[in-house]
Amino acid sequence: MSKVIHILGNGDNANMFNHKCTGTRLICNLPPFEVQNVYASVMVDFKMMAALTEGSLNLDSYWWVLGNRPKAWMESQSSFYIKHAHHIRDFYLTVPKYALNATNFNAGHMATHYAANKLKGEEIHMYGFDSIFDHNMRSITDLYLPSDRGQANNFRLLNNWRPIWTEIFKEFSNTKFILHHSHNNSKVQLPKNVEVTTLKG
Repeated sequence: MSKVIHILGNGDNANMFNHKCTGTRLICNLPPFEVQNVYASVMVDFKMMAALTEGSLNLDSYWWVLGNRPKAWMESQSSFYIKHAHHIRDFYLTVPKYALNATNFNAGHMATHYAANKLKGEEIHMYGFDSIFDHNMRSITDLYLPSDRGQANNFRLLNNWRPIWTEIFKEFSNTKFILHHSHNNSKVQLPKNVEVTTLKG
């Protein structure tokens, strides 16, 4: 039986997640709704670390997988690290060359790369990754941590993020990726190992 991993993004179509699905579950930052049996919350941003440090957000009910910037935050905030070290399941510091830098490598990218590379997922289901399909940058995280969602910044982010998806899918060509979305009109070049379904997971 293949190793199945489910990754819950923060876009509108996260609601296609099936709570009865079996397999390992990853979330990106704060999930848009309650999810049981989560392997880890994947975080990459300084602003998430700042919110956790000041107490405006609480992710104590999850294990954490942290990227480069959260690691740097921990190194500069020793008291925060001591308080939350027991939540850290892993530091994942891999940033593929095609991402160019850690800033371009968002939580969804890192969760997917981690699932394929570190967890050795053979079938990876993805929900709420709306920017692959639409000019839709809405994220549940914006409700808690406001972001610049102006047109200019949205175009910049889309231009940075979308090519990374194609490269991730190509890098893990032996992994099957299943994107759950309301339609199948992808704005990203999808290789043969990627399937789009309009059905819940």
